[in-house]
Amino acid sequence: MTIAEEIINGRRLQASDTDFLITTPLDDLQAGAQLIQRHFRGRHVDLCTIINGKSGRCSENCKYCAQSARHRTGVDEYDFLPTEKILAVALANEQAGVNRFSVVTSGRALDGKNFDRAIETYKILRGKLTIELCASHGILNAEQLKRLKAAGVKRYHHNLETSRRFFPQICTTHTYDERINTIKLAQAAGLEVCSGGIIGMGETWQDRIDLALEVAALGITSIPVNILTPIKGTALENLPQLGAEEILRTIALFRYINPTADVRFAAGRNFLPDNGASALLHGASVAITGNMLTTSNNNIKADMKLLHDLGLTNH
Repeated sequence: MTIAEEIINGRRLQASDTDFLITTPLDDLQAGAQLIQRHFRGRHVDLCTIINGKSGRCSENCKYCAQSARHRTGVDEYDFLPTEKILAVALANEQAGVNRFSVVTSGRALDGKNFDRAIETYKILRGKLTIELCASHGILNAEQLKRLKAAGVKRYHHNLETSRRFFPQICTTHTYDERINTIKLAQAAGLEVCSGGIIGMGETWQDRIDLALEVAALGITSIPVNILTPIKGTALENLPQLGAEEILRTIALFRYINPTADVRFAAGRNFLPDNGASALLHGASVAITGNMLTTSNNNIKADMKLLHDLGLTNH
């Protein structure tokens, strides 16, 4: 029996038995990832979109981020968008057939009047639309997360970004444990949680495995895997882009370690020659589509065609 078959039958990988994820030939690893994916997720691919609801002037020093005030990237700067604009974008995405819509805001935490405006916006969206609502507003407290749940938000997005070991090399203005605490508070508030990270920031293979194990231990059901797009003006602007084989192996290893979760192929799909088709067939069960934050992916129409051509569906 192969390891993939053992995982389908209930085995879950531990830190001590993950070496094969790095040494197995990619074709073999992907074949196993496909078996696991098809068993637990079928041919369904969840499509989600993001709107940048508040941009720039972030106090944190995350080295990859165009929105940090410590970087000079020329990113747009504005407070929380008017409800009417967010509603119009959400409606267009719903009509295009997208499954989820997320409002993402810059900053350590959305608070004060901006947070109140977000709550009112979610209430209006929930009253007018059927698309699933997600939110990403930084390090929130328990009361804020409960308010999001009551306003109609179903899922809270809060990436760990990388392993505990490597995190201080990426950010020092808040801690790994603060991020984990936010995730646990969101879960306690009754929210689903979407949490993953970014690869290509200088981390090791072990860091990627450790991140996959961390989100598995937290019971995360939606795991974004972003490929770093080095942005001019950020601290990581000169890092080389990852190659296709490294990206695909990472997607596969997240599937092996998190067999029942949605592995969400996020920023960086266009680094692959097939715009992510190989990943969607060998580990990834979700894709972010449309306009991203400060990077871009495929548009919705192109992704709908891609799913059809691959024999996949988002319905």
